[in-house]
Amino acid sequence: MSAGAKVEGYVADGYDKVREVFQELMDDGRETGAGVSVWRDGREVVRLSGGWADTGRHRAWRSDTLVQPYSLSKSFVTLAALVAVRDGALALDEPIAKRWPAYGVRGKERTTLRQVLTHRSGQPRFPSEAAGLDLLDDAGLRESLAMAAPEYVPGTSLGEHALTYGHLVDAILRETAGTTLGEVYNEVVRPALGLDAWFGVPDHALERVADLEYADPEWPRRLHAAPWLRIPDGVLDVERVNTAPWRQSVFGAVNLHTTATAMAEFFSRLTGADGPVRALLGPRLHADLLASQVTDFDEVFGTRITWTLGFVRDRGKIAKGGIGGSAAWWSLKHNHGCAYLTRRLDDHSRAAAIAAALGDDLTVVGED
Repeated sequence: MSAGAKVEGYVADGYDKVREVFQELMDDGRETGAGVSVWRDGREVVRLSGGWADTGRHRAWRSDTLVQPYSLSKSFVTLAALVAVRDGALALDEPIAKRWPAYGVRGKERTTLRQVLTHRSGQPRFPSEAAGLDLLDDAGLRESLAMAAPEYVPGTSLGEHALTYGHLVDAILRETAGTTLGEVYNEVVRPALGLDAWFGVPDHALERVADLEYADPEWPRRLHAAPWLRIPDGVLDVERVNTAPWRQSVFGAVNLHTTATAMAEFFSRLTGADGPVRALLGPRLHADLLASQVTDFDEVFGTRITWTLGFVRDRGKIAKGGIGGSAAWWSLKHNHGCAYLTRRLDDHSRAAAIAAALGDDLTVVGED
């Protein structure tokens, strides 16, 4: 093992197994750059960094390294949407078309925000008409969703809105609240929660961003979710997503950039009656955010799953993962918030190994 792969950081008493497992991931080559954080009772009891932040293996991964965790981003899109509900700009259960008439065509006349947030609006991917659009053509991608027919009658089936989630919410916010997803998140949500997590990485933080890399060049084509990730082209292209224009854009479904410490702290405070999420949303919307909304077979995940408005939930955890291996969760069994964020795009077995060291089960958190 080279010196660059050494694990740095600390673990409190009782958490030595987490360091041991993380070091094993580095030693056997399954991991090349990642961070682990665990929060319990208001303090960080595990903060570990290992490997490198860049493909050239010159920058060591640090506790403040930012990385794109793919669909973990969606939970923060949800919060931005709920801020607009809090402020009365829209409602969870009224037709979106009531305030955005152009959307109410081709079977979407009765689609609601709740259906969008729980992945039941029938728009789990961009339509074929958007195939020629650039990854950063926000307006074109939003328009394609407004014009498209849903793949199924809204509310009748389930499929994670793999790439469309952020653009749907962004368009709804523009049409109903006169603002954007980026503005609501960066001006309201992020400051209220104190998050080192960014939609549109500012110039001063770009040097902290980790480069993504494939564990295997064939990885993107082996994914169960691959059919839902093809349009627009480039979301899984590391040469494209490792650029400043992408990192400084807002592609809400996937390109939040954040740290393991920020995500573990967020999840540790997610359910608290006196926590910042409840203070941001108010008691009613906070309860709605965390409550199980639908349980069904999710065609994108390829398994049966329970969604809240922004998370995956089961008896043991409230969680969200991202394709490529990153995951964060609140353990309902052990009352700790945890995050494993990685730059090496592969399956979720590494996060699952860390979870097992904590006594948690990460079954069904990603999109693989």
